[in-house]
Amino acid sequence: MILLTLIASILIASISIYQFKREAKDYHQERLERKENAIKEHINFVLATTTYPLTEKNLPLIFKDKIHELSDIHSLQINIFSLEGKLLKSSKASFSIDTVAPPIPKYILGLIQSSIDKRYVDVKTIDDKKYRASFSQIKDLKFKPLGILNLPYIQDDGFYERELRNFLIRLGQVYSFMLLIAFALAYFLSSYITKSLKSISMKIISTTLNKKNEKIETDDSSREVSLLIDAYNGMVDQLEESALLLAQSEREQAWREMAKQVAHEIKNPLTPMRLTVQSFERKFDANDPEIKQKIKDYSDTLIQQIDTMSSVASAFSNFASMPAQQNETLNVVSVIELALEIFNEDFILFEADEKEIITLMDRTQLIRIITNLVKNAIQAIPEDYKEKRVKISVKKDSHFVLIKVIDNGSGIDGQNIPRIFEPKFTTKTSGMGLGLGIIKNIIENYKGTITFESEIGLGTTFTVTLPLIKN
Repeated sequence: MILLTLIASILIASISIYQFKREAKDYHQERLERKENAIKEHINFVLATTTYPLTEKNLPLIFKDKIHELSDIHSLQINIFSLEGKLLKSSKASFSIDTVAPPIPKYILGLIQSSIDKRYVDVKTIDDKKYRASFSQIKDLKFKPLGILNLPYIQDDGFYERELRNFLIRLGQVYSFMLLIAFALAYFLSSYITKSLKSISMKIISTTLNKKNEKIETDDSSREVSLLIDAYNGMVDQLEESALLLAQSEREQAWREMAKQVAHEIKNPLTPMRLTVQSFERKFDANDPEIKQKIKDYSDTLIQQIDTMSSVASAFSNFASMPAQQNETLNVVSVIELALEIFNEDFILFEADEKEIITLMDRTQLIRIITNLVKNAIQAIPEDYKEKRVKISVKKDSHFVLIKVIDNGSGIDGQNIPRIFEPKFTTKTSGMGLGLGIIKNIIENYKGTITFESEIGLGTTFTVTLPLIKN
């Protein structure tokens, strides 16, 4: 609406300017014609009453005194030229001392002669002023051409310019007032129209898949807004149904995947157990002098596979439900030193910027994080490497403690990087790939983060960030 008002005001102003200029042009044109007709009537009267013969040569004598009288009566300069364009007589005093008077240009003489009414008006602009000069033939009583009448006319547009300026000022005032009214109306109308839309917008922003969403109930709304509300309420119903179906589908899919993984991991030790029993049954000889050693080897093999199955069950149990946190104020540096004591490798290096970095968390879970990361770092270094190196560093960074585990192993392949923290995913020939998923869950429970950087052939760096205790 405001835009339309602005466009309308510009159009009206443009049309008004054009109209004022057109009226000024018509006014000056008609005024010059009226003066020219009046002067010609006086000239005809002078020619009719003069005692001089009516010839071109006698025109200066006929209008010797009359030309000034006519000029005063009509308040206009009068010039009389010969038919060849030479000045014969002028009401302008300066011409009396001019040695050579300017003649009428030949192209104007041609235009006068070729026109039907033997008349031509020349329009020029000099120093930002418009000049009109009419040229018309003077004829004797028998309509024989005697000379050319020239009437110079200065076009004064001051009056029209003042009127146009005043009009534009009034127009601007009117439209400024209209714009204020339009702004006020637009504000109140938009506030009224968008009142219901704001509540709908807030509801839509707060709509999520993982909670129950409230429907919109309102009676004070237009038909279009009511349709929008109905559509939103219908969407809420569909979203709730979809959320239930999705949750059920995800649970079923998770259990199916878990069942497949458990079955796969349990079948791995069952196969060697079956082969061991069959081999023992086939080769069993009670009289064999080494029967005791063979029974011991057989038992050790079964126990080893049973332990593997037990570790499978324990790993899935730990992943499914983390133990309750027993948070305590502890020194991260000393806990990490304690966790590293179980490793016998001489290429493990530990360094800390400070002797004490205090935080609040479960000691067992911090040990679990360090143990898992260091164990993975050791396993990431190939056996044939001559210079193995695993470095663990601890330092403060603002309100956090940074724990880095760096190895010089073979690195992580680019296609495996997005899947590192996925449950079940592993790049090792043994293990179930649950370790990193478990410790990531632990770290995020403490509002921390775990990231890594890896380069093929140079190694991998895992960085754990945990919040420090607030003083």
